[in-house]
Parts: sequence; structure tokens; C-alpha cells
Amino acid sequence: MPIWVDADACPKVIKEILFRAAWRTAVQVTLVANRLLHVPSSPYISAFQVADGFDVADAEIVKRIEVGDLVITADIPLAAEVIAKGGHALDPRGEMHSADTIQAKLTMRDFMETLRASGIETGGPSALSQRDRQLFAKHLDHYLTVLIKQKNAKE
Repeated sequence: MPIWVDADACPKVIKEILFRAAWRTAVQVTLVANRLLHVPSSPYISAFQVADGFDVADAEIVKRIEVGDLVITADIPLAAEVIAKGGHALDPRGEMHSADTIQAKLTMRDFMETLRASGIETGGPSALSQRDRQLFAKHLDHYLTVLIKQKNAKE
């Protein structure tokens, strides 16, 4: 099962973690973005450029994922669509979204968007911390470990 990356806003350090994981586990990692991306030469790593436009990359990811695939995204609506299709959604800050938590995240996102639209300054996200990177790597490793166990059980 491949890993899909909503790559337009994915931090470079997270991409590097994913690249190392792809080499280590032979799992396909595909970055999807509106702009041309340069990725390491690897049979396990690829980049897919979509047309420019709002949510075009998100729509392409949703179209291509299958049950069990992992999507790396900070986009809450995309994470909700991924979960609805039976996929897994991991935020670059290390939060694994689930069917149990995604609705509350969507509600909070919509609330914050309403505040911003009314002129209230809500601030942006904090910088990606070392703890965020560690939590991301931990959840990614757990996902890959389960995936590899499932693959070995089928063989």
C-alpha cells in the first residue's frame, strides 16, 4: 500500500523522513503537487504534478487512493475524505487522524476560518518542532511495521 503526500505544503524535513522510509521498507511514496518537485532517484519515490488550482492536488490524491493507503497531509478536509475512503491520514506534525477524531477537527477548522473571515487574527501554526518530527516518525514507523507484517502474513 503506497504512501501519498500532499506535497505543496509538506515540510522538507518530513519529505526527507519519508524518502528514508521508502528506501528502508521498499514502500512506494508518491508526492502530489501543483508544482514540479525534485525527488531522489529511487524506484520507491515518485512525484506527480497536477494542474494549478485550488484543491487540484487533493482531488487527485482522493481519486487515486485505495483502502489502507496512507496520506500525509495537514489539510483537514483532505484527511476527512481519505478516512471516508478507508485510507489513513497522518499530519506532518505527527497526528494520526481517525474516524473518531476527524469530525471535531473539521468543526474546529471551520470555526477558525469563520473567525478569520470576520477579521479576528487567529495566528498561524507554530514552526515544526523536533517533537513534531519525532511524533511523525513514530506514527509512520508504526504504520510501516503493521503494513510489513500484513504483507509477510500474506506470503
